[in-house]
Amino acid sequence: MSADLISWLPLAAKLIVTAAIVVAASVIAERVGALAGALVATLPVTIWPAYVFLSLDHDGGYIAQAALSGLVINAATGLFLLVYAALAQRRGTFVSLMLAAACWIALALLARSIGWTFATAGLLNLLVYPACLWLGSTLRAAEMPRLRHAWYDLPLRTILVCGLMAAILEASNWAGPMLTGLLAVFPISSTSLILILQPRIGGRAAAAVIANSVWSLFGISFGLAALYLAVVPLGAVLSLAAALAIPIVWNLTVWLVHRRSPFALN
Repeated sequence: MSADLISWLPLAAKLIVTAAIVVAASVIAERVGALAGALVATLPVTIWPAYVFLSLDHDGGYIAQAALSGLVINAATGLFLLVYAALAQRRGTFVSLMLAAACWIALALLARSIGWTFATAGLLNLLVYPACLWLGSTLRAAEMPRLRHAWYDLPLRTILVCGLMAAILEASNWAGPMLTGLLAVFPISSTSLILILQPRIGGRAAAAVIANSVWSLFGISFGLAALYLAVVPLGAVLSLAAALAIPIVWNLTVWLVHRRSPFALN
């Protein structure tokens, strides 16, 4: 196998897995409900492989610092979800997404100018996510319209997700260091889901899916915190396993609580 082909394997795997998850989540949201689609869409399918690839070339201290940066940016992503969900109640896809993305970029740039410790980054997430869940409580419930699927619908969704990811990754090749860093942690999965859902099912229903995604992103915060704390003393394998398992268990717990008490999470 040639070196060029090997170098393309991580990118191809990321494109395929992310597209499969986002497209599956869009179908689940339409057929099962906003919460189920959100919990599938925001599984750590893009962020976790990034840390796996970093661990192949860097030591535990480097991975810990990367996890700390990811924890800070994850708080900005929670606000991105909330801003979009609020705007989509009355605005179209382009305006809602662009304003939410502008908010995320501003917050990410601000975050990068601050010297964070694990305590301050953890506290930031513990403040942001409960606040987002509270503020978005009225946005998480919406009726999913029953729409028919054309034969080309799923392939078109897949092409959209792959095209968006490829465009962002290509932009990072010519962008400066600061923009490259932002593009690397931009919420691609959520953006792809927005572009698929809002034109199809409307702003309120799409906003409900995105607002429910805040639950899942909160779980990713705990996974990143575990990675930061465990990677140096326990090594990459165990810490990465914990960083993957914690968000999955968190999502399952949210789902089970919702099934037992439909009003518990509203």
